[in-house]
Amino acid sequence: MIRRCGVARRKPWDVDDELWVVIEPLLPKVERRARHPGRKRHPDRLVFQGILFVLHTGIAWEHLPQELGFGSGMTCWRRLAEWTEAGVWPRLHEVLLAELRGANALDFSRAAVDGPHPRIKGGPKTGRSPVDRGRAGSKHHLITDATGIPLAATLTGGNRNDVTQLIPLPQAVPPVRGKRGRPRRRPGVVLADRGYDHDKYRRLLWDLGVKPQIARRGTEHGSGLGTQRWVVERAFAHLHWFRRLRIRWEIRDDIHEAFLSLACSILCWRRLKKLRAS
Repeated sequence: MIRRCGVARRKPWDVDDELWVVIEPLLPKVERRARHPGRKRHPDRLVFQGILFVLHTGIAWEHLPQELGFGSGMTCWRRLAEWTEAGVWPRLHEVLLAELRGANALDFSRAAVDGPHPRIKGGPKTGRSPVDRGRAGSKHHLITDATGIPLAATLTGGNRNDVTQLIPLPQAVPPVRGKRGRPRRRPGVVLADRGYDHDKYRRLLWDLGVKPQIARRGTEHGSGLGTQRWVVERAFAHLHWFRRLRIRWEIRDDIHEAFLSLACSILCWRRLKKLRAS
């Protein structure tokens, strides 16, 4: 532990009681068999911390230090796959977004989208990237609210044009509750750079009830949108502080998407904790 002014700094993979109260009800309950129960299941909270350790450090599963008490790397991987199949990560993200909306911290007046490339070692949802000398890659696509809070993220092959995700991203935003009345799903405006410049997709956004505000090709940099859409670039910088997202090591795309969704939830939780502390 690093100590400053006599206060121990919590490691980013340590799960505090407040966060565990949110996560625990979302995890599937596994009853131990009465006959032939086998080895006792490692505690969910410790295994979740092991998953967070891998997400933050990017360490290989087989190198997860046993002295941390999180269980073996294979135990953590299996539990991650089990919870992914049970749909835990989208539900966690939805719950935290509802908490933020209830605290008046979500701004749906506009949203921003972007889609950079992480490096990749193989698997589904890959393609030859035209901006990375034709090497195989994937893309993370992200939509944030006006303040940079992640609303949804998707994964595609590196050969997919960014504009193809201009409709799936708003559609991937979950129904966000947290206030009385109908849940909120659509932002009022979507901001995007010139890579999304296509009139067909502008019309499709209007059909969703969302106003497109997309830079035109040929316009100079600094034309005005950057003063508002920088929040999505900052959000990507925060996401890629999670080292497991910088390089896609997972062959299974659902496991990488689980890490991506979990990282979005952690960013939401950090924003919520700041609000509660202020």
